[in-house]
Order: sequence, then structure tokens, then C-alpha cells
Amino acid sequence: MYKKGLKVAACGIASAVVLVGTPMIPYAAPLAGVSQAASVDGDTGALVSGVSLCFSNYLTKGEQIAKAEANETPVVQQSTADKKNNNGPESEYANIAIAQVDNYVNIRSESNTESEVVGKLYNNSAATVHAVEGDWYRITSGTVTGYVKSEYVVRDNAELAKSVSRRVATVHTETLFVRTEATTESDVLEMVPDQEELTVTDESTDGWVKVSVEKGEGYVSRDYVTLSTEFVQAESKAEEEARLAKEAAEREEAERAAAAKAVQDAATRRSAGSNSNGGGSSTPSSGKSYNAPSGSGGAAVANYACQFVGNPYVYGGASLTNGADCSGFVMACYAAFGVSLPHSSSALRGCGYEVGTDAMQPGDIVCYSGHVGIYIGGGTIVHASTPESGIKYSNVNYRSILSVRRIF
Repeated sequence: MYKKGLKVAACGIASAVVLVGTPMIPYAAPLAGVSQAASVDGDTGALVSGVSLCFSNYLTKGEQIAKAEANETPVVQQSTADKKNNNGPESEYANIAIAQVDNYVNIRSESNTESEVVGKLYNNSAATVHAVEGDWYRITSGTVTGYVKSEYVVRDNAELAKSVSRRVATVHTETLFVRTEATTESDVLEMVPDQEELTVTDESTDGWVKVSVEKGEGYVSRDYVTLSTEFVQAESKAEEEARLAKEAAEREEAERAAAAKAVQDAATRRSAGSNSNGGGSSTPSSGKSYNAPSGSGGAAVANYACQFVGNPYVYGGASLTNGADCSGFVMACYAAFGVSLPHSSSALRGCGYEVGTDAMQPGDIVCYSGHVGIYIGGGTIVHASTPESGIKYSNVNYRSILSVRRIF
């Protein structure tokens, strides 16, 4: 399953962004993997095995909402007074509706259950409400405009909207320093490349924003980032079909590349014979011997990656022996199996297809704010962490996971 997000830019502005009336701009965002979803009553999707939500911080009403959905009864909407007390119509989240369903609610061409389904609004996805027609809302979400039943969304609720969105700082300079304090005189905590997307954790300091990176939280100058808010949004029927076709093609290509690589490696080992030193190769700098990539699939990639633990981290590097950064490490490991991936942690969030955190398998790429690693099983990733620690193992949940991508 796939999510698209509204990205509302606020370059260099410290105040909150007004979302009302802002055009919905599609973008690739994380979502748990779903192979199919059956309709329950024509307007809400059933739970599917393996579903895991990236944004799951509901209001205290969350259990009531889920219970109401299961019983096919409307969610009790907030009163006008409640809305005003909860930063309702007068807030930046006025007319923003958030789906609160098991899986998805159908978006229809007209305000009745007999009309055509034009798209799906997944759980915790956002839409802008344009009009109310009885117990239906006319909405726009992503590229989709249509109608949803009001009982399946919560409108004008700032707390819920904030909990399901992500504040992002997108880098717009070749290399940006993340500093320990909000001053150019402070130490450099980390360096991040152009177009990296970092999760913002605080915006209260004039001229600076606090962001999450591999070493923790640090500050970046507002002069070199564009601030935006990401909301997950709807997917049209055509977009769903195109996504599924693209994911299938990517899986097939990855499997073909891995199989071809395995055949090539086997032929190389046979021709090398006893001079192959067991199929290993040594790194000139340390003399350490490494096994050549063998087999196919995610588990083979994970096993191959683990042998480089202890090797150095080098910013911008992509050498498994002499030094790589986080995305360079992932890229190089997959390149050994004939799979081409981008040298960018943000770009890796759009590769392969999404799976839920409860369905991770060895070889899956785990994406964090400004960082990536390879899942090896047992709740562990291998990753090029920092210059101090190099390539190492970590608990997969040591930081908040943004997305899990499967290549094979």
C-alpha cells in the first residue's frame, strides 16, 4: 500500500503554516504494506493481514472511533464548542479532515454509496473539506476530489492532525552542518547532503530549527532549508493501479538481477578453483578477507552486509571496505547483487515497496530521519552509523522508523 502526502512549504517562516485552501501536492510517503483490501460496507476497507500504521498516535477517542467503525455506526463528531476549545475552525487545521477507519474509506464521485469509487482515503490520511452535503463531505486529497461519509473522518481537530503529520526540513545546499546549538560557533554534530529530508522537532528558536539525525538532535539554519508539513493523502484508482504495476516490475527486476548475479558468482568461483581463497577477497588496507556475494533475495543481502561491521564511516563514501555513509552502505550492498539504488537516504524511501514494521524481513531497508540501515532479523539492523562508530549493529527501534522498504 502506498501513501501520498500534502507538503505545505514555509521557507524561512517561524509561524505555523495555514493549510486551508492550500493545493494538495502529491509526494511519496511511508505506509505499511497491503496486498489487497476488501470492502466491508461499500465505504470502508477491511483490515488486511500485515497492516501497520506509520502514524498511530490517536486522540483519546481512538478506541471509541475504532469501536464505532467495527459496529458500522457513526463516530460522534465534535460539537462547535469542542472544536473551538480544540483549536478548531479558527486554527490552521480548519477544514482539515483526518480519516479514522480500519484501513480506508472510499472516495465517491457523488454523495451516495451507489456512485463510482474514485479513490481511497487511508487511515490517518488528510483531506481538505470544501462542503457539507447531509452526512457527506466534499473533499480534495492529493489528486482526488469527491465525497466521503462524515462519520469516517474527524474534522477540525488540531491535536489529531498534528499527531498524524510530520514536520520536515528539506536541505537546499550541497552540505549542511547540523550543530549542537543554535549558533554557528557551536560544534558540528553531523553533516547532511542536499535534498535530505529531516524530521523537525522544534521551531521555537529564531533563525534555526531543531532536527533529528543519526547522532541525536541538533540545529540547522533556516536559511538553508525549506520547512513543510507532510500529511498522508488519498490515492486515485489510476494511481493505485500504476503503483501496483511499478512495484511488481521492481520486484521482478530485482529478482532477475539477483539471480543473474548468483549465476555469475558461481561461474567465477568454479573458474577460480582453489585460487579463489574460498570465494573471498581481501581489502588492501587491512588484509581482511570477505566472502563474495552469493545467493539471492533479502536474506543474502543481509548476510553479505554483516561482514563489513567494524569498517569505517565516511561521509559521501560508498566503499564497503574503505568507508561509506549510511545510504552509500545500503547502495553498495545491493549493488553487489546487481541492484541499482540511489545514494540518498531520502530517495531510498521511494525504492521498492512498503512493508509494515511488523512484517520486516532480512534485507529490508529501514528508513529514519536522515538515515537508513539494512534489517538483518531479530530486531536488528546493520548500518553505517557515524564516523566514531563506523558500520555497526543497532536495535531496529533505536530511533523512530519512517518507512520500511522491500527490494526483493
